[in-house]
Amino acid sequence: MTLNKMMIIGNLGADPELRYTPSGKAVTDLRVAVNNNQRGSDGEWIEETLWFRVSVWEQAAERLAEQLRKGNKVFAEGQLRVREFEGRDGEKRQSLELAFARVVNLERRPRDEGGSEGAGYDDAPPQVRPRGAGQGQAQPRSSAPGAEMDVDDIPF
Repeated sequence: MTLNKMMIIGNLGADPELRYTPSGKAVTDLRVAVNNNQRGSDGEWIEETLWFRVSVWEQAAERLAEQLRKGNKVFAEGQLRVREFEGRDGEKRQSLELAFARVVNLERRPRDEGGSEGAGYDDAPPQVRPRGAGQGQAQPRSSAPGAEMDVDDIPF
């Protein structure tokens, strides 16, 4: 048995690029920057940025192309692939890609940023609470299916 799955949290480096295949399937390409801060051998902080291409297909592709904008924080998980291409200078290069990804918008504010009271995204991150917390008490429930998640279900 094998497994090829990667999860990242980062910021969009550009607006989503929506396109359609010749057969009519929607594909949205995202460029996600993931920052890593660490101390170097001299004790100074070094900031490294890794860039990932993320491809999302069909209905999710159309929805995300409408909702996401440059700078939005996203969670993405999918199959890790290495894409080889030839740069403008003629040299061969590689890029990391998450293919067939599931993407969740982690922004809490509406896309227009000046939006009306209570406006927001339909796919906000699920609320997480410990197992058994608040049993016997009435808990407010979201109308979205799967809006609550058990802590033990978190994959990391």
